[in-house]
Amino acid sequence: MSAVVDRGFADALRAEGAFDAEACMNCGVCSAVCPLGLDVLPRRLFRYALLGLEERVRAEEEAIFSCLLCRACEESCPAGVHITENVRLLRRFFLEEGTR
Repeated sequence: MSAVVDRGFADALRAEGAFDAEACMNCGVCSAVCPLGLDVLPRRLFRYALLGLEERVRAEEEAIFSCLLCRACEESCPAGVHITENVRLLRRFFLEEGTR
């Protein structure tokens, strides 16, 4: 699967609000404690966003809107990433773009 890099994608997300995905260490603790077992959230999802891989983020839209926002991942995150706020921001981005 080839990927198109959109350099402005991460900037567009930051313009929506506080998007602190850079702090993610990709350790996997968040995925391990997710009650839904959403492996893509937030590890790969945030990395895709930061790298400007908008198509890959959009491909995970179902997972973004399936997240319970229970904060189990956030409470376990050793880097203190505001995971639920980042997920809310992604939801808002999709809703405002009219893609959902």
